[in-house]
Amino acid sequence: MKIILTGSLGNISQPLAAALVQQGHAVTVISRTPAKQAAIEAMGATAAIGSVEDADFLAATFAGANAVYAMVPPSFTEPDSRAYFQRIGRNYAQAIAQAEVRRVVQLSSWGAHLAAGTGGILGSHDVEEILAALPGLTLTHLRPTSFYTNYYTYAGLIKAAGIMGANCVGDRKIALVHPRDIAAAAAEELARPAAPAGRTVRYVASDERTQQEVAHALGAAIGQPALRWVAFSDEQMRESLLKNGLPPSTAADVVAIYASMSSGKLGEDYEQHKPALGQVKLEDFAKEFAAAF
Repeated sequence: MKIILTGSLGNISQPLAAALVQQGHAVTVISRTPAKQAAIEAMGATAAIGSVEDADFLAATFAGANAVYAMVPPSFTEPDSRAYFQRIGRNYAQAIAQAEVRRVVQLSSWGAHLAAGTGGILGSHDVEEILAALPGLTLTHLRPTSFYTNYYTYAGLIKAAGIMGANCVGDRKIALVHPRDIAAAAAEELARPAAPAGRTVRYVASDERTQQEVAHALGAAIGQPALRWVAFSDEQMRESLLKNGLPPSTAADVVAIYASMSSGKLGEDYEQHKPALGQVKLEDFAKEFAAAF
């Protein structure tokens, strides 16, 4: 199969490309960075250098593809995250229609079933709806849960204050996921045939633990067994994010995500459609965290 991947050589796209190449597929990886071309080609894939902001480039790259993996690259400098997601989603829709692609796997997020109250995840909801409006498309919304890798951002707080925390309670079990498990699920979906047309949802999770359990596991791995999770208020969280240089709109998006996680709204649909858990458990990630810490 000819499969097109967006996301360059990111935490998901790199293992995804490697898996698909190993399976014998003809893989093209889109990257906006010319310096990545050599690494992409060394994997046995074809590099397409260009931007997802360019719908014509996408259409030309998608031409003749059996399947496309569509993700919106993160951007923390956009003044309006939701508008950014909508813009890229429309680019994908235009290119998919123009190239007559019939199989698409979209990287979405848990919580994307909601049209309000989830901050930065609302853009994923919008992209789902934009792509679902395309006729004749076999579309999978891949909805990973909370990324383990988000915890890397807590290194500074751990070193400065000896705690972890956000505006999220510490005793609610949440679903966590590793990029490798997302890549494995995406590889399975991309290799499926393009018929019948319609949309499906697939959640991806690796483990289910409380934030307090996360703090204990990471603390044990870094030699700080007393490490604990502290629940902040929404306002405390917002002020901390602003102090660390995030734009007000981005800070508001992050606060809303954690608030919906804390209330259980973020995971309500996941709870009704739980997947089999992936391979990478919390203690496995804790070793990776310790190595980076």
